[in-house]
Amino acid sequence: MFDQIADTYDLVNRLLSFRRDVAWRKRLALRMPSGPVRVLDLATGTCDVLLALRGHCGGRVRGAGADMSAGMLRGGQKKLATAGLSETFSLVRADATRLGFADSSFDAVTIAFGIRNVVDVDAALRGMLRVLRPGGRALILEFSLPKNVLFRAGYLFYFRNILPRLGGAVSGKPAAYRYLNETVEAFPYGGAFCEKMEQAGFQGVSAEPLTFGIATLYLGTRPDTGDTA
Repeated sequence: MFDQIADTYDLVNRLLSFRRDVAWRKRLALRMPSGPVRVLDLATGTCDVLLALRGHCGGRVRGAGADMSAGMLRGGQKKLATAGLSETFSLVRADATRLGFADSSFDAVTIAFGIRNVVDVDAALRGMLRVLRPGGRALILEFSLPKNVLFRAGYLFYFRNILPRLGGAVSGKPAAYRYLNETVEAFPYGGAFCEKMEQAGFQGVSAEPLTFGIATLYLGTRPDTGDTA
């Protein structure tokens, strides 16, 4: 599915979020660990997170991006090349539940708007923990549902009725955007997702609602010691 919408993915994201996705990625970048950081960005898509990290954190950030979609990775590689960052970030086609990286390879692992699309979320979280160094940080940005009843009702109307039509008109793939609202509503956001992170072995887990709760930034740290299997 993501191969089919790769060419219009960035444009549709901007239109549908009214550019709030840009601010959300900036917020993620601002919560990165201090000092030099080797980062792995999962579901990297067209590399918006990697570009945001470089833009807001500068030359102290290097690493890799991974995605299952070859079409998305082609778009991401073009954007990295245009920005002169092809040597800074390597891209690989990989499943988030079966990462081929060595244990303790990264200082930070990020994933934006991708964790809800993973078939086995628990396996993905365990994999993220494994490839993080002790003390490393996971930063997970995902859509959620607002708590305010009136705002939530308006948001759900938009998500169920307007988003599929608008996204479909721009991309030519309305089914992809019907899938979007279905996965957002089914996702265990907020406290339920924090529990999943803790069960996977993360410590210091927190959830920061963004833009009235339509997105949430989750943070968690790999313990300095302990089993990550």
